Amino acid sequence: MKASEIRKAFLDFFHDRSHTNVKSSSLIPHDDPTLLFTNAGMVQFKRTFLGEEHRPYVRAATSQKCMRAGGKHNDLENVGRTARHHTFFEMLGNFSFGDYFKKDAVEYAWIFLTEIMGLPKDKLYATIHEGDAEMRLGPDEEAREFWARFLPVERILTFPTKDNFWSMGDTGPCGPCSEILIDQGEAMGCGRPDCRPGCDCDRYLELWNLVFMQFNRREDGVLEPLPKPSIDTGMGLERIAAVIQKVPSNYDTDLFAPMRARIAEISGYHYGTDPEKDVSVKVIADHSRAAAFLIGDGILPSNEGRGYVLRRVIRRALRHGRFLGQDKPFLHDVVVKVMEAMHDAYPELLENKSYITRVILNEEERFNETLDHGLGLLQNEIRQLQTEGRRVIPGGLIFKLYDTFGFPIDIITDMARDLSLGVEEAEFQKLMEKQREQSRMHWKGSGEREVSEAYRQLSARDVSVRFLGYESLEAESEVLALVRDGKAVQEAESGTAVEVVTAETPFYGASGGQVGDRGEILFEGGRLTVSDTLKLPGDLIVHVGKVEEGRLTTGKRVRLKVDAMARKDTALHHTATHILHAALRAVLGDHVKQAGSLVAPDRLRFDFTHFAALTPSELDEIEQRVNDEIRTNEDIHVHVMDLEEALKTGAMALFEEKYGDRVRMVEIPGFSRELCGGTHTHRTGDIGVFVIVQETGIAAGVRRIEALAGRHALAHLRKQRGILQTAAGLLKTGPADVAERVEKLMTQQKQVERELEALKASLAGKRSADLLERAENIGGVKVLVTRVETDNPKALRDLYDRFKERIPSGVLVLGAVQGEKVFLLVGVTQDLTARLHAGNLIKEIVKIVGGSGGGRPDMAQAGGSQPENLQGALDLAARLVGEKLSQVG
Repeated sequence: MKASEIRKAFLDFFHDRSHTNVKSSSLIPHDDPTLLFTNAGMVQFKRTFLGEEHRPYVRAATSQKCMRAGGKHNDLENVGRTARHHTFFEMLGNFSFGDYFKKDAVEYAWIFLTEIMGLPKDKLYATIHEGDAEMRLGPDEEAREFWARFLPVERILTFPTKDNFWSMGDTGPCGPCSEILIDQGEAMGCGRPDCRPGCDCDRYLELWNLVFMQFNRREDGVLEPLPKPSIDTGMGLERIAAVIQKVPSNYDTDLFAPMRARIAEISGYHYGTDPEKDVSVKVIADHSRAAAFLIGDGILPSNEGRGYVLRRVIRRALRHGRFLGQDKPFLHDVVVKVMEAMHDAYPELLENKSYITRVILNEEERFNETLDHGLGLLQNEIRQLQTEGRRVIPGGLIFKLYDTFGFPIDIITDMARDLSLGVEEAEFQKLMEKQREQSRMHWKGSGEREVSEAYRQLSARDVSVRFLGYESLEAESEVLALVRDGKAVQEAESGTAVEVVTAETPFYGASGGQVGDRGEILFEGGRLTVSDTLKLPGDLIVHVGKVEEGRLTTGKRVRLKVDAMARKDTALHHTATHILHAALRAVLGDHVKQAGSLVAPDRLRFDFTHFAALTPSELDEIEQRVNDEIRTNEDIHVHVMDLEEALKTGAMALFEEKYGDRVRMVEIPGFSRELCGGTHTHRTGDIGVFVIVQETGIAAGVRRIEALAGRHALAHLRKQRGILQTAAGLLKTGPADVAERVEKLMTQQKQVERELEALKASLAGKRSADLLERAENIGGVKVLVTRVETDNPKALRDLYDRFKERIPSGVLVLGAVQGEKVFLLVGVTQDLTARLHAGNLIKEIVKIVGGSGGGRPDMAQAGGSQPENLQGALDLAARLVGEKLSQVG
């Protein structure tokens, strides 16, 4: 069976057993600020298991895309050197939310593996939790009983807590596990006579982990039985594919075959002929999958967080490409094979082909320049070490090359070995561990607001807020909850800041880049101003405000009124954002994707993927296209439909959004279709006018446009016109002639500046000639030690340059004072540097003025902070110069 057939068979099997097939969630865990990446199938259901979210089904099955690299999984260097280790992988899982439990979970797993997959029953084992005295748990006899229906007792094995007990965290849902192993035979083993299940070799391979979530761990460590025990299972698609296809490594499955074939075409190397080069092939194949899916989910290479992991993954693949002789971009080509191979399950990859490949190509080009620079730096450092007679490359240098230029230690050790040098690997590893620790401390999860306990309890009670704001800006409702400082309260007095949850609301909660509404909540005897509105997981809409008068209590009837002008301004900026997005893609290409946005009443900000600054003509064309579309005055159509149906229409799905099964598609006929939950104008003409204010770069491959629409755009244009009229008045010309007039003035200014510089040069020449007349002759050498009036070190260097022009052999010592600062310069012509070292001389005299410094044998500069001692420093200089010249001759 192909891996795609195994995936389909798994989902079909559980669908036939009343499981809802749930689409894989993003690699960015939207509702979990504790995770860097989605690393298991249960992540998207975490809040369901915690009772904070209720779904319309109690059984689910998924094939979840997962990423384990960075954060707690910082072991990239193992990928390619083991048979099973990956960065990106797919996890097949079935879940029960308080429905079936151990008996059915065991039975489903057994039937699927033996009857659907056809695995030999006599080669399968099951492990169960052996119990834990500290947790006051005995062996999981219940699981043993269910397994005994299918397996002989000698193939039901007990393992300790570290292997067979799973926890969501230090507190919360947890429970014993049951793992299913397969004996792949002695050929896959380590050869040790005591090899048995639990050995680290591949003979007894873990296939499937069944987690029996039956307890809640309290803060005091006590395990309480959950009222509704649940099931969470996970089986790696790559691993089960390797077993079904009877190959020794996941990399030998059909999942990786297209990438291996393309690597062979590009490099000329055929997998299976050289173990070390095979590692490189496996790394490139694995990392090409990770890069494609990470970028496909909206992550871009950067120097922090998820973007840093992506950058490391790409650069590691490129380094291994060099081991196969590839010094030109190639990874973007391999990635196309990932898209083609995964098209059935993840069609969005191929749909975003130009975008994903362009991001990778851009990173390849950047890294090739960096790698060449790093190699040059390494070679220079090695030459310096050899000059100094040192035989070991320092760990600090190795770490710098790794951290700054992405060098692996193996490139450095290869070069060292060729030159008979050692490497200080222990120090390198020490610095690496320090960096890993800092990474663990500082990475920022999903970056979303952490939900307070008060709101988690509301979600657990299945409380949600009905949004009425698409149809109306006013509504009456009941106060369900008041929250202050994260805790539920029953009332809020006048002058109190409080968060309010009502059963229904016309207020839009901030999401999808659109800011939350503001307005007021009126109630009998009082009023509350709403300064912001938040949208929290579980369809909770929270009004953030302050009680201006009266006393607000839970259960009270209130009238909610949105600030109509602010909402209107926000809506037209949001519609303008959709039009801008389509215009950018039309002008720049379909690699343009939204990478973030802000839609507010007074402005919009739109981040998008593109790899060069926009030219003035491109900005003009984009702005023109947006305004042309505004003038068509098209109706804005909103369709509510199934997600899959919407995507088939070609609607844009945005990276930062999390979509449900039913979505809103906002359509501007013939121009734009986007999935969007925001508020919009009724017609494009409502926007009035659109103006781009600024275009900048904010990260590698990400640009930002800031723009205005409607009355704020008009106000901006009026302000610009006022500035132009003021400038015209100052220049005594008409607005149309301002540019020409400024150009003439700039030409005149440049001419005046040239004349001024010539005059300064003439004066400096006369001044230096006057100074030279004061030079003394010591031992046949011209020596000038003097104070000059100047206000910067550059002027001293200019005087020294003129000194050298006029006197081919001599010594110059200059001092100057500017405020509380002292500037010193010592110059020695080249023929005298063997007798007098400028750097050594200035070290001595600068001490007198409270400073330090040094420099070359022919010229040195320094500074001090004691201007009252300048003459003493010059006197010392004169004496030392005289002594040096006298000693020589």
